[in-house]
Amino acid sequence: MASGFFAILDDIAALMDDVAVTSKLATKQTAGILGDDLAVNAEKATGFLSNREIPVLLKIMKGSLINKLIILPVAFLLQALYPPAITIILIIGGLYLAYEGMEKIIEFLFHREKKGKEVVREIENPLENGADLEKAKIKSAVTTDFILSIEIVIIALGTVLDRSLAIQIITVSIVSLIATVGVYGIVALIVRMDDAGYNLIKRSDSKGFLNAVGETLVKALPIVIKALGVIGTIALLLVSGGIFEHNIEFLHHLLPDLYPMLKQLLFGIAAGLVMVPLVLLGKKIFTAVKQA
Repeated sequence: MASGFFAILDDIAALMDDVAVTSKLATKQTAGILGDDLAVNAEKATGFLSNREIPVLLKIMKGSLINKLIILPVAFLLQALYPPAITIILIIGGLYLAYEGMEKIIEFLFHREKKGKEVVREIENPLENGADLEKAKIKSAVTTDFILSIEIVIIALGTVLDRSLAIQIITVSIVSLIATVGVYGIVALIVRMDDAGYNLIKRSDSKGFLNAVGETLVKALPIVIKALGVIGTIALLLVSGGIFEHNIEFLHHLLPDLYPMLKQLLFGIAAGLVMVPLVLLGKKIFTAVKQA
């Protein structure tokens, strides 16, 4: 009886050792996508009133957890029944990311100031517009997170395909949890930089080293947010380009002498330039059909 109990403990210990090794390897393999995930979500979680930042971030984090709860069982099921389906889903997700990244660039380059009735409407209904903007940004963030989560889960799963099903499930679940808690924890720290700075200034009575640190945090936040906006957009194109390069044989062997990151960026931009007019055309057709 006792020997059987200790044998079970020994098996559990061996399993945990294997999980620790595979989790470390899977996390290392997904480090790049986790960095992109951080940049993208930090950019999407900013731009709200101070008292809404954390509630919005919690909603996005909740959506991210739900995404992974959906993706994990589906990924294992598809891997068992029809592995090529995962590649198809990844490519579709890559097209969406390329569209979103390129749309941001086009909007920045050809942005027009709002005039007349639109400005008046925003002044008359600031809360309504703020609530609509918040819902739209949360929806966009959760949708983007869904695509990035697929990439994270698939990459993590790919590192443990030669292990037992139990190790696969535990390892990919751990990496998914790290991806959610770790990324959004860092995002929360970034968006609260200014509040931390103001607290330091207040405590120091606007004097000394703490005051200097507080002022630096307050001044740095707008710069960090703008930088993350740029990094997040580039990250969307890089992730999409990476998906195409790794899952489309022709592109994998195209431009072999080009620096890999630059090649992925070019693939992302090219896909985005194709997707933006297609999506706009699709929206026009949908609107015309709806109004008919």
